[in-house]
Amino acid sequence: METVLAQFAAYRVGDRRAARLLLSDDMTFTSPQDDHVDKVTFLDTCFPTAERFLRQELVNAVEIEPGLVMLRYIAQLRGEEPFSNVEIMTVVNGQITEIEVYFGGVESRVSERRTSRQL
Repeated sequence: METVLAQFAAYRVGDRRAARLLLSDDMTFTSPQDDHVDKVTFLDTCFPTAERFLRQELVNAVEIEPGLVMLRYIAQLRGEEPFSNVEIMTVVNGQITEIEVYFGGVESRVSERRTSRQL
């Protein structure tokens, strides 16, 4: 869990040095926009995008099983509505070997669904 939270923090502040140490050399990153890109590509194209966010707040961090952590966060790009994403990260020997990102919906809709299920 510590490795994943440290990576999330490094991303938010753009600390490439810390990220390089937390990511294994054979790490892959997958999202709806990226298909198993390698560490170098991730650091060059995906990592610098943190500055686009107006906010990015961690909502849940759960260790599903040893070495497999799920993060859910609310994010908002400048000029857009807040949205929710989920990331699943695999950690081996203290380094992240895989990051899978799943894009969610606009946060107001997510909140409305959560409220209606509770009734």
